[in-house]
Amino acid sequence: MLNKYSPAEIESKHYQNWENQGYFAADFARAEAFSIQLPPPNVTGTLHMGHAFNQTIMDGLARYYRMKGRNTCWIPGTDHAGIATQIVVERQLAAQGLSRHDLGREKFLEKVWEWKEVSGGTITQQMRRVGCSADWSREYFTMDDTRAEAVTAVFVKLYHQDLIYRGKRLVNWDPVLGTAVSDLEVENVETEGSMWHIRYPLADNPAEAVVVATTRPETLLGDVAVAVHPEDERYTHLIGKQLTLPLTGRTIPVIADEYVEKDFGSGCVKITPAHDFNDYEVGKRHNTELISVLGLDAKILAEAQACDYRGTPTQVCRLPEKYAGLDRFEARKQIVADLDAAGLLVKTEPHKLMTPKGDRTGSVIEPMLTNQWFVAMNAAPQGGEPESEFKGMSLAQKAKHAVDSGAVRFIPENWVNTYNQWMNNIQDWCISRQLWWGHQIPAWYDENGKIYVARSEAEAQKLAGSLHLTRDEDVLDTWFSSALVPFSTLGWKDGEPDTKAMKAFIPSSVLVTGYEIIFFWVARMIMMTTHFTGKVPFKDVYIHGIVRDHEGKKMSKSEGNVIDPVDLIDGIGLDKLLVKRTTGLRKPETAPKVEEATRKLFPEGIPGMGTDALRFTMASYASLGRSVNFDFKRAEGYRNFCNKIWNATNFVLMNTENQDCGQDETQPLAYTFADQWIIGRLQQTEAAAAEAFETYRFDLAAQTLYEFVWNDYCDWYIELAKVQIQTGCPTTQRTTRRTLVRVLEAALRLLHPIIPFITEELWQAVAPLANAKTADSIMLAAYPEADPEKIVQAAFDQMAQLQDLVGAVRNLRGEMGIAPNVKAPLFVEGSVPEALLKYLPALTRLTEAKTVDRLPENEDAPVAVCNGARLMLKVEIDKAAETARLSKEAEKLQKALDKLNAKLGKPGYVGKAPAHLVEKDKAELAELEEKMAKVQSALAKLQ
Repeated sequence: MLNKYSPAEIESKHYQNWENQGYFAADFARAEAFSIQLPPPNVTGTLHMGHAFNQTIMDGLARYYRMKGRNTCWIPGTDHAGIATQIVVERQLAAQGLSRHDLGREKFLEKVWEWKEVSGGTITQQMRRVGCSADWSREYFTMDDTRAEAVTAVFVKLYHQDLIYRGKRLVNWDPVLGTAVSDLEVENVETEGSMWHIRYPLADNPAEAVVVATTRPETLLGDVAVAVHPEDERYTHLIGKQLTLPLTGRTIPVIADEYVEKDFGSGCVKITPAHDFNDYEVGKRHNTELISVLGLDAKILAEAQACDYRGTPTQVCRLPEKYAGLDRFEARKQIVADLDAAGLLVKTEPHKLMTPKGDRTGSVIEPMLTNQWFVAMNAAPQGGEPESEFKGMSLAQKAKHAVDSGAVRFIPENWVNTYNQWMNNIQDWCISRQLWWGHQIPAWYDENGKIYVARSEAEAQKLAGSLHLTRDEDVLDTWFSSALVPFSTLGWKDGEPDTKAMKAFIPSSVLVTGYEIIFFWVARMIMMTTHFTGKVPFKDVYIHGIVRDHEGKKMSKSEGNVIDPVDLIDGIGLDKLLVKRTTGLRKPETAPKVEEATRKLFPEGIPGMGTDALRFTMASYASLGRSVNFDFKRAEGYRNFCNKIWNATNFVLMNTENQDCGQDETQPLAYTFADQWIIGRLQQTEAAAAEAFETYRFDLAAQTLYEFVWNDYCDWYIELAKVQIQTGCPTTQRTTRRTLVRVLEAALRLLHPIIPFITEELWQAVAPLANAKTADSIMLAAYPEADPEKIVQAAFDQMAQLQDLVGAVRNLRGEMGIAPNVKAPLFVEGSVPEALLKYLPALTRLTEAKTVDRLPENEDAPVAVCNGARLMLKVEIDKAAETARLSKEAEKLQKALDKLNAKLGKPGYVGKAPAHLVEKDKAELAELEEKMAKVQSALAKLQ
């Protein structure tokens, strides 16, 4: 064993061995299963701290249940991430002065596949660096041949069940990408805008008009009505009358709808159903037309094709020629100017509004009426379902019933409310995207526009006869293929019997994911899996928080606060870190800001912490909260914890190798109360750790194990064991060594799911001494189980008294300002239990005392009292010098207190300063006050 803990030297060695030996694979010889699906990372780059957090939890569960004897299967994979990946490759081409259209679809897709091989390989290697014990033999990619076959089969079946249809609907449209995007890809940003108040004259009496307030005058060209509240007495006489639509000459009706707020603005709302989601619903209730006045490039059209809500064309509306071809925002300026010139612009007011922007491009999202493919959420399927309790339900009903019935459980439970809120307001799912990268929709059109949905072009051609077919160019939403992974990764094929893996691993035991994709992934997996297998995809959904920086800010490259988990594992110098962070930024102009933030956060770069320290940090953060504020200092603390375990094991090995450690069960043993106490604490820790893992409280597991190993085993038991080995009889020595190695060996197994590498390395050395080498690897050894009968209360009571004595002496040393290297005689008098008398020498080691003796009779000079015992440290003190020193310290503390109190007392500081800075100042104030109290107490004693 190495004298010094060196993570890099042990991590690659053990991971390669685990993988080569096949330890990660499922073991169907075990009856009870534990399985887990990896939320597939996007092949758009590399893993970030959020992935490391998520994967630490999943791997911890996999390792725990594998050690508990379960048939454990953790299925890894990556997602093709349609829009995100296409953008990455398009940016690479743009740097060469090329666009995807220059290459054509086929050549462009070759470039994307090349990128996938680079990025996907990087991601899986990063997962290995984090220690993920995934079953790599089952690794998938959401666009590999197997998944493509499943996607096609599901699409065709849903289409023939009348659950997939093509229609003209309003969708989020990104004009830069030229595709529909999901709500997940839209960010609502508060912006400074304007509210324009416009006169709409009555057709039969132009002198009279209603005033409409709008933030989007450019869509006025597509208005089909003006709505008022049915109970608004100002306008009831106008309901049903015609208005002249400004700048167009068209007439539109006044309609009544409760959507309108009487008290907001003028109480009149323009209805433009082809360019606003709320207007779409109002128009649908009143059976209006839909008039699209913007093209897919967000420019004004020369003429607009009107249609009804079934998408059937109704009329062609000629638009004013002067606006044709203008960008929407240029058109806005021109239309406002023309309204003003015509005397129709009443006023313009500044107005704050939420503007939808594409998270990939930053462009303003346009509600656009386009032909898209949809999955019907509330329609009953037309046959072809497996027999189950979900049969006959709509997809939305299936997803709702799975949670309502308790078949799927959310942890924490409060996320059920969020889930239900979305399910109760669910809309049909737009699954088509106008991209090149993704699963191309398996639909073909003949010359007459008839649609043929089939598993292949040959099958579609057979249906079409001699008619020429053209394939739909759209691809499927990324979430469509990822919604199938609970069964598409386990050998599912439509119409074929369940595979052995499907029977064992559907439902899987738990899904570990973040709250931001409950709607977009979790719900859709429940829909698809219940529909195609009759089973729920998973039993538990553990929702964890989002990793942010130490100040609670979102981690992003542009902010310079992103931490690559591998950088934290290996370490990276400042120069390399700066190059890495400022290269390839989406907005190169942010490079100076990123450099400044990096220098501030990591002035000397990032020192390597090792994988285990990173994992323990992540586990300690895994509470039931919404966010995780990652503090680099905390990782340093857990690096020290790993070092503590290493050094403790070195000590144990030095004192037990080639020694009698009680391996011979026939030899006598004599457990002291200290031995019994640490064995009892081990049982309590085993029980607490098991409960924490099984209730997904990794933070409690980490806290419990940290306290046991650092405080109980290292700081207390090892120190007592040193005394027992030095002063005890052979039987006591044998028992002490046995206790040392057996408790350490069990502790290593307890820690293994969280910190796998260091525990494997140390266990290989410790397990033989403890007669516990029952497997070739610690990951195959049994997880320790508590035995309550080994908890001896009397030993706990005695240990508590000893700890109180030690604590009292340590406080005395602190109060008297005795330096750690100064040893002073300690005297004890009073009701010390007889069982502890022989342990008085242990106080020498535990309190840095010179000697420990009984206080002479009639000596009445106690300094502290503990459990009836009087304690005194005999030291010579220069009262004058000590008084001068403490007085100087008090003066220095008072200046610091005055300065901090003045800062906190400054008007407005507490309310306006960042919360984390205020909290830091308050904590510093409390610490200074505590120090001052101790100094004043010491001065009082001297006087």
